[in-house]
Amino acid sequence: MVTIKEKATVTQRIHADCPTHSRTEVSVRDVRSVIDEPKERDGTNMGPTPTETLVASLVACTNVIGNKCAHKHGVKIKAMSIDAEATFDRRGATLVEEIEVPFPNIKLTINVTTDASAADIEKVKADLHRYCPIAKVVRASGTRVEEIWNVTRG
Repeated sequence: MVTIKEKATVTQRIHADCPTHSRTEVSVRDVRSVIDEPKERDGTNMGPTPTETLVASLVACTNVIGNKCAHKHGVKIKAMSIDAEATFDRRGATLVEEIEVPFPNIKLTINVTTDASAADIEKVKADLHRYCPIAKVVRASGTRVEEIWNVTRG
């Protein structure tokens, strides 16, 4: 069996076409997505806003890295869902004034179904905090990221 070692550092290449002042059509690899503003802000509502996309990235990274950490510790996650609630100070985005920390708080409610012990879940939580790159960037910006874990045995 041949083991392929992944590169430690990679360069991400992302292209975006900007057909309107609010809609951004993003291309990554062979995948396209749209980031947009809602109609009440003169967008076309074809996708999440840039700020919603940031929070969604945190949620998605929590899923991916959380599952990797679980696998590392032999924890089988049978089901997972994540809810995010972000406090967003829009004064910067509306050009009222510069805001140093636009997202002062983001609360993640992580719902997991597993048979793992409480001690093993604590290992997963600790590693998630250590390794999730999006969470590390968000926390480094000054945002308080709170994780509430609801673990259902089953």
